[in-house]
Amino acid sequence: MYSDKLKIFSGSSNPKLAERICKELDVPLGKIKLSRFKSGEIYCLYEESIRNCDVFLVQTFSHPINEHFMELLVMMDAAKRASARTINLVVPYYGYSRQERKAAPREPITAKLVADLLDSAGADRVITIDLHAPAIQGFFNIPVDHLTALDLLSNHIKQLKIEDLIVVSPDAGGVTRAENLANVLEAPIAMMFKKRYAHNEAVVTHVIGDVEGRTPVIIEDLIDTGTTIVNVVEGLKERGANDAYILATHPVFSGPALQRLDHPNIKEVVITDSIAIPEEHSSRFHVLSIAGLLSDAIRIIKSGGSISSLFKYGGV
Repeated sequence: MYSDKLKIFSGSSNPKLAERICKELDVPLGKIKLSRFKSGEIYCLYEESIRNCDVFLVQTFSHPINEHFMELLVMMDAAKRASARTINLVVPYYGYSRQERKAAPREPITAKLVADLLDSAGADRVITIDLHAPAIQGFFNIPVDHLTALDLLSNHIKQLKIEDLIVVSPDAGGVTRAENLANVLEAPIAMMFKKRYAHNEAVVTHVIGDVEGRTPVIIEDLIDTGTTIVNVVEGLKERGANDAYILATHPVFSGPALQRLDHPNIKEVVITDSIAIPEEHSSRFHVLSIAGLLSDAIRIIKSGGSISSLFKYGGV
């Protein structure tokens, strides 16, 4: 099914995920040289021909995000100058997605800036998962395949057969995400209200929904410092809830997030490998691979078909 016209290359952000995708597709990972000059400038060299090939570049925008973003731009430019037929970006975590609107005067809309830069650098298509704001798709002038890890996460929770579970949205902005999960699990839903004092700093003020005696399943698109999640868990515990399960697609995990989430009132933190995390971590963390989902998307793009077929419970 796949000829030598399909080439998959990995940036330096998450090479293991790229290897898993290639294994799913039964194609070799492309050979590429990425290095740095002493000045810090990025160097890229494709060590095999990509002329007239459909090139897929796997790069997630993890820390250090600016370094990985610039590396991807350099990889794209090299591919374009090497006469690649199409340049397709596999960006599991789209960084800067939380800056998708102006929340205050004189702020940037950086998510749009990133989209413009990827457009200008020559991207033909973007494949991404669980954008912080689905409207970011509209920032691009090229096709964006917006996948979701909902099926993956919900299947894991179903296998645990949790009694008296309740799906919890940690804020008003995540209600739609929580509602989708609640519909899949046929469970009730609760919502938290928070007061935000600064970036990554919020305190729970109100809870809508009866959580007493129930097991909360808290769903987020990403976890950054972990402070908000811990505040939510402790707020639920104060209101009589059981220990909680945390679901998140993107483990951004800034600062001491891994240690912070190793919390006695958290039963399990279920995340995906959209961002690589240290191999040494608490057994409280359970990592699900999105390689199958991404490889299926690549397969459909190459052979034709509908991306919506990947969503058992409906797309986003």
